[in-house]
Amino acid sequence: MRSDALKGHLELLLLAALQNGPAHGYGVISDLKRRSEGVFDLQEGTIYPALHRLEGSGLVESEWSVQNGRRRRVYMLTGRGRRTLEEKTSAWLSFAHATTRTLGPAT
Repeated sequence: MRSDALKGHLELLLLAALQNGPAHGYGVISDLKRRSEGVFDLQEGTIYPALHRLEGSGLVESEWSVQNGRRRRVYMLTGRGRRTLEEKTSAWLSFAHATTRTLGPAT
């Protein structure tokens, strides 16, 4: 899926990818691809700037770690990020439900 099709939804997807615990950028990319069955196959150039924006807005924090001898930045949700994820998920599910009903046959 092209990244421009995700405009307005990328933040929610990134927050969701971090809901189960800290991850480095490549881990976020892999998780989104796996959980979407390959639909969200996003590039680093899309993910990292978005993670930096989330960090700047206080929804995500990061720290350096060493894994397999490599230094990597690991991202995790803040309390505010978890609350935002819950709010955005609820709004998205409501929107998706209404859209599905609208696109289906009229009753």
